[in-house]
Amino acid sequence: MSGPIKILWDNEAKADLKLIFEYLKLKSPQAAKNVVQDIVNQSKNIHFTEQYQVDEFLGEPYRRMVVRNYKFIYKIQSESEIRILQIFDTRQNPIKLKK
Repeated sequence: MSGPIKILWDNEAKADLKLIFEYLKLKSPQAAKNVVQDIVNQSKNIHFTEQYQVDEFLGEPYRRMVVRNYKFIYKIQSESEIRILQIFDTRQNPIKLKK
């Protein structure tokens, strides 16, 4: 292994995270903080690019990780870099991922 994985967040993923926070904040500001913190912390636990499974709806080169009810999709940019593309509530129709 050549060192730590660089994790880049796509603007869409950042916007998804903000929408999740704003939605959950209406019910509980603390819960909203906890969920967002869990998602961000889990992204930091990616130690190698192929650590998680290929997404079953998008296929290669997209991989997925699930945190609570949220799946985030990432793409391997290189052996030392990934880009988080989207955060998706798993309770939604997965066909929306293909947009």
